Amino acid sequence: MLNKPVLAESLIVFIIVLLVHAVVWDRYSWCAVALAVQAFYVQFKWDRLLQLGGAVFQFRTAANSGLLPASMVIPLLGVVMKERCKSAGIVYFERFGIVVASTGMLVALFLSVIAVGVTKPVPTNTCILTGVAGSIIIYTMKHSLTVSEVIEVLEVLLIFVYLSMILLYLLPRCFTPGEALLVLGGISFVLNQLIKRSLNVIEGRGDPIDFFLLVAVVGVVLLGLFFTVLFIFMDSGTWISSMFFHMMTAVLGLGVIMPWLYRLIQKNPLFWLLQFLFQTQTRIYLLVYWTFLAASACGIVFYQNAKRSSESKKHQASTITRKYFHFIVVATYVPGLIYDRQLLYVAAVLCLAVFIFLEYIRYFRIKPFGQTLRYLLSLFLDERDSGPLILTHIYLLLGMSLPVWLFPRSCAPKGTLSGAGALVPYSGVLAVGVGDTIASVFGSTMGEIKWPGTKKTFEGTMTAIFAQIIAVALILIFDSSVNLNSSYAWILASVSLVSLLEAYTTQIDNLLLPLYLHIMFM
Repeated sequence: MLNKPVLAESLIVFIIVLLVHAVVWDRYSWCAVALAVQAFYVQFKWDRLLQLGGAVFQFRTAANSGLLPASMVIPLLGVVMKERCKSAGIVYFERFGIVVASTGMLVALFLSVIAVGVTKPVPTNTCILTGVAGSIIIYTMKHSLTVSEVIEVLEVLLIFVYLSMILLYLLPRCFTPGEALLVLGGISFVLNQLIKRSLNVIEGRGDPIDFFLLVAVVGVVLLGLFFTVLFIFMDSGTWISSMFFHMMTAVLGLGVIMPWLYRLIQKNPLFWLLQFLFQTQTRIYLLVYWTFLAASACGIVFYQNAKRSSESKKHQASTITRKYFHFIVVATYVPGLIYDRQLLYVAAVLCLAVFIFLEYIRYFRIKPFGQTLRYLLSLFLDERDSGPLILTHIYLLLGMSLPVWLFPRSCAPKGTLSGAGALVPYSGVLAVGVGDTIASVFGSTMGEIKWPGTKKTFEGTMTAIFAQIIAVALILIFDSSVNLNSSYAWILASVSLVSLLEAYTTQIDNLLLPLYLHIMFM
């Protein structure tokens, strides 16, 4: 029997794909439609494999595979980036968008082939459909990509295959197949870009903050892989192991990551970072304000844990309590988006590196803070943190930051896009900070009419849409760089579709929703 929430989720994704196709209407958007059709059918094969325990790795339970919504994110990002940069006349980034779209399609096809290959008996109709979609996509790539671009796409696919085998084995139940596609596909692409740019360094070319993001992401991932392999052979919870952890972190940071960044930006990374952070008075004010908000977030964690200690029964943070952090993140990002987006870009990268490093300390039980972090964060666990890692707070940070990092600055000569594109950097704030938060709070307190097959309520979704429209109006008032050019109907449609997707998806909404709103605004 077909799952109604999955069908509703698929319908919403199809509508988004068709809207993008209607606007772009070229060979790549046709490929995206073909990919969506085959991903819809393969998704049910993955769901069946998860239910029967026949998947190759252990994936997150209590969620469907999420293959269709995840498969379309990277291809659609590439398609809309290509179109925006084409209209701006930036050929380099137009070609880059084509590479992104092709890479996303090929990685999604690979995941589909795995599902079809391990399904018994072999699903003949789905195999034919996957073959047809794959043929269309490969034929289009053959006539669109240069030899170097084809090699780049294949490099990303190869990195994705090896990274998937390693991380999905080491981190069981942390991802659904769709989440693994998004996260590991993104890391694979970043790693390939870093290698490519490191081998072709041209002094003065490239923005240092882009290199900073690439090196930071790859650096923390390699750090985690190194210690995961190391602690297979030794107990990570002893003082000797902890001292070795901190010592090797310093060695790898100062001996590998810093020289790597120096090679890319041709400057001392520490001096560059300090000069960048304290360059203007506005930046100093923002940093002080953000420090206060970070202290407030820590205060909430300690206060909630103090309540747990004082109660005899097992205490778990409520949905509303967890949404406090969403309000804090909104209060963090909005001033940065209005006053200094470059500072917000770099600060978000630093925060991501700190979050992942603290998760390493918690996961490996590194002294002196590992066990304390385990105790403090266990209060805020939900059903999505079923694996050994706690990722929801990292997904929240990524959901807010990705629209800022992915904003095509080179294709926006005045620092902003026209129409709904002007709201692209605000996608995370609107989808997660406002929409998801309001939907959860109002849905859990006042919601009565449930969407079919889900725990989400009609009232929560409607208030989320209304709240995001109000937020857009406030952005228009306070951010003078935003000019919507009468694209209000498209904004309303985008917000409504993403809010409906939030109601039906079982994937990590903190990650998925901002990316789809980003695509729609682009």
